[in-house]
Amino acid sequence: MLKILKYSFYDLMRSRWSYVYFLFYLLLASVLLFLNNDLSKAVITLMNVIILIVPLIGTVFGVMYYYNSKEFVGLLLAQPLRREAIFLGQYLGVSLSLSMSLIIGIGIPFAAYGLFFSDAIWDFSLLLITGSFLTFIFTALAFNIALSNNNKIKGFGYAILLWLFMAIIYDGIFLMSLILFEDYPLDKLSLFGTILNPIDLSRTLILLKLDISALLGYTGAVFKKFFGTSLGFIISSVVLFLWVVLPVSRIIFKSKRKDF
Repeated sequence: MLKILKYSFYDLMRSRWSYVYFLFYLLLASVLLFLNNDLSKAVITLMNVIILIVPLIGTVFGVMYYYNSKEFVGLLLAQPLRREAIFLGQYLGVSLSLSMSLIIGIGIPFAAYGLFFSDAIWDFSLLLITGSFLTFIFTALAFNIALSNNNKIKGFGYAILLWLFMAIIYDGIFLMSLILFEDYPLDKLSLFGTILNPIDLSRTLILLKLDISALLGYTGAVFKKFFGTSLGFIISSVVLFLWVVLPVSRIIFKSKRKDF
């Protein structure tokens, strides 16, 4: 698996799209840090970009890499190699390369402005951690979609639909549900609905870390009561970890039983 991981990682690092992805975050972070005296505003802007762009790139790259490497995978499957090792190696190679582009792209401007020894280091650290989690989550989901669909067009269509649902449609349905049932106690429903979507969970954790949950009104007070505690943060981290483990487990399950 390590050899396949290494090959996939270096293959993607040589891709011009990896450099475009890296330069995008490098320029974005540099401009935001230059224009904003308040670091919290820069973090919020970066958060709004990351929680939309990272899942999209992870989904598209995951599906695209799987379909483009099908011939190579077919050659590997003819060798005495475990199937799960092949697909896990590819998955980790894609996820690690995208995460590295994100971390280095944002980390260089942060270091250049000498902010590593400031209090903002914790806010940026959480931003990078949640961004990396989202990369691993949506890349795993993309591999699951690709493994389940031999048709490339269907695979790309389902992948984009997944991103649209998680990033946009889910929030609309969730807010409509809160409005329709506003006469009922919705504390537990709000918490449960947030946990079910890794994008919303990541956004909530960052907003609470910046201590601006008051802007969210009553809902923000409920979130702060749960997610703002040490137990809430641990549970949230475990949930994000499960969002990685469960799709990866399905990759292993599907690869063992799929007829190639």
